Amino acid sequence: MQIMLQNLKRTYGTLHAVNGISLFIPSNTIYGIIGKSGAGKSTLVRLISLLERPDAGEVHFDDSRVDNLDKASLIQRRRRIGMIFQNFNLFSSRNAEQNIAYPLEINGTPKAEIKARVEQLLSLVGLDGRGKAPISTLSGGQKQRVAIARALACNPDILFCDEATSALDPQTTHSILSLLKEIQRKMSLTVVMITHQMEVVRDACDQVAVLNDGSVVEQGLVTDIFAHPQSEVTKDFLTHLVGVDEAASSDDQMVHWSKKRGAYTLRFRGGTTDQPILSKITRTTGVDFNIRAGGVQKVGDMEIGTMLVDISGSEEERARAVEALNQMGVVVEEEELV
Repeated sequence: MQIMLQNLKRTYGTLHAVNGISLFIPSNTIYGIIGKSGAGKSTLVRLISLLERPDAGEVHFDDSRVDNLDKASLIQRRRRIGMIFQNFNLFSSRNAEQNIAYPLEINGTPKAEIKARVEQLLSLVGLDGRGKAPISTLSGGQKQRVAIARALACNPDILFCDEATSALDPQTTHSILSLLKEIQRKMSLTVVMITHQMEVVRDACDQVAVLNDGSVVEQGLVTDIFAHPQSEVTKDFLTHLVGVDEAASSDDQMVHWSKKRGAYTLRFRGGTTDQPILSKITRTTGVDFNIRAGGVQKVGDMEIGTMLVDISGSEEERARAVEALNQMGVVVEEEELV
């Protein structure tokens, strides 16, 4: 199920929460939508998932417009949409299997079919034998697995994950993302992940759109965004992710040789992470590189390297070095040092 958004707008008073967003989300993929608090993520997902109507613009699923459906048709279409939330939204009065069964009961599914489907879903999310477990006895990761199973109960063609891992520790987050990737492959779902965590985009998504102030500031393949970020918002996300400052998680910290930032950020992609590029350029241009920090992270099936450096030499020599780096496939960003 592909999703097409055309010039979506949603305003609350004087706040332009979504301000002319157009996106194409391919079918059978995991698509990330990332932004900081107030960027418009939550409003956008409510519009795409048909929980709200836009003030202007259109939402299309495949070749059908869906934002203007009548009430009855809207209810039927929503039933083919799965939603996973940060806080699980499970019924504490129901056990695991009863939570999973709830949407099937609402749809009037026969009891025998419900029982079989619930057992199938418990197995799918790795909770065999835990169907009778009270929700209060489950860990955060297990609760989210129940929520995922419930979201899949009615065989949706689109699955929305709204900050689905924000309440989880890093290890549990990794297991949930692995589960979602496995489910997406098995069910050929279109999965839309709304998040403020760049590591979620890195570890799970194929493509991503970056939001800021209700607008899309950058979009494309995750590997392209990581290797060559264009917007300041994206660069800031990546700065925190790869441990350039103290706010980054310890798992993603770069190796630092200096407390200073460095005048240049170099981004290496794929095979360039294994090549002696700096030594080659030193020999050919006469500049010296002072490496402040560096690290490599896996983005999908590709390695993306980040290095913070100073380049010593005349202005002309530095310009030649930057040109040579670009020719060898390295993206160079000159920092504004304060």
